[in-house]
Amino acid sequence: MSQRKKRATQFALTALATALVGGLCLPAKAASLCVNPGGTGGCKSTISAAVAAANPGDTIQVAHGTYKEDVHITKSNLSLLGDTSGKPIINATGLPNGIFIDGMAALPANPIGITNVVVSGFTVENAEFEGILIANAASVTISGNEVTGNNLNLSNETCPGAPPFETAEGFDCGEGVHLIAVQNSTIANNQIENNSGGILISDETGPTTDNLILGNTVRNNVLDCGITLASHPPAIAGVTSPLGIMRNTIAQNISDHNGTAVPGAGAGVGIFGPLPGATVANNVIINNTLTNNGLPGVAFHAHTPGQNLNNNVIAGNFISGNGQDTEDAATPGTAGINVFGVSPITTTIVQNTFGNEAFDIVVNTPADVDVHLNNLGNDHAVGLDNIGPGTVNATENWWGCGKGPGAAGCTTTAGTNVLGTPWLTVPILPIPLPWP
Repeated sequence: MSQRKKRATQFALTALATALVGGLCLPAKAASLCVNPGGTGGCKSTISAAVAAANPGDTIQVAHGTYKEDVHITKSNLSLLGDTSGKPIINATGLPNGIFIDGMAALPANPIGITNVVVSGFTVENAEFEGILIANAASVTISGNEVTGNNLNLSNETCPGAPPFETAEGFDCGEGVHLIAVQNSTIANNQIENNSGGILISDETGPTTDNLILGNTVRNNVLDCGITLASHPPAIAGVTSPLGIMRNTIAQNISDHNGTAVPGAGAGVGIFGPLPGATVANNVIINNTLTNNGLPGVAFHAHTPGQNLNNNVIAGNFISGNGQDTEDAATPGTAGINVFGVSPITTTIVQNTFGNEAFDIVVNTPADVDVHLNNLGNDHAVGLDNIGPGTVNATENWWGCGKGPGAAGCTTTAGTNVLGTPWLTVPILPIPLPWP
């Protein structure tokens, strides 16, 4: 063989080997799987079968219809999309959940066991516990779903059969959507109605941090809050202190007519710590509409010493027509915001507008609370009542008229240690009247 032919042959063999090795290294191309009730046209007949067949990166397209199943997702990088022409129904009658995004297999070594899951475009109904449960996951998106009629196993304020990793589940059976140990995820533009409670954010199996709860309508969940941030007893062996709910943003949601079935059932947004060590801190509740709930529009409850419900910001919300707080957190009447803490609670309440409340803001905690630039007393309620030992810095607020708190035609303060001077002579924000 001539040297020229020999070199050409060697080049061809090298090129072929490179191509083969490169082909072996290429990742599998993401696929699109389909589901329809009949399993026709190469599609699966159940969503669960498609999830089992999917690889990371795949998209599952689900046609309109009713699917009687509990969809259990344990794979990362998966998108589950309902038919945009009509939401497919996941009917979980007799089953624990409609959808369970489950990253718990990595515990205890890794609190996050699943990432990058999308669920969009479904109706999820009739589950014994949560409609949608997300545990030990990150970068999850739940959007454009209707979650209704779940928590059917609730009985006498208990939740028989609830899994052991869910603690403190009295009154709600996990609510419509439940986040446990979830990070950097988005729950957006969902309709969450007629469950025992709306959205529950807790921390039994890991910290829940840096999530966005955006633009949801949470309505008529009559046995608990619309949106709850509650630091629960831990459910991990060897862990004795709650793991914390931190740096979450609750924005532009409607929380209406929740917690109304019995007195004290639920707030528009609840920030709760039932035991020492509980942490619900550095969260932002902003630009929400919180109306006609059974407890105050925003309710802080720190029932024991040693809890951290500090540095939460309540900003730019419209709060109207909510109820009176009860038991140890009792308010003198109906209230827009109640800050109750046996533990000191430092918080900032800014640029909120109130109406149809007997007391716009009630504070009862041994800490200083900042209240500024709010529209108070527009319907001649008590703008602020400090019934606790701390000081409330309530300067630069609108008190229903330009003469300041206690002046003729203005609303007033109640209690002690309220700093109301100076005040605003015009409202900081437009006042929508009549109140809804």
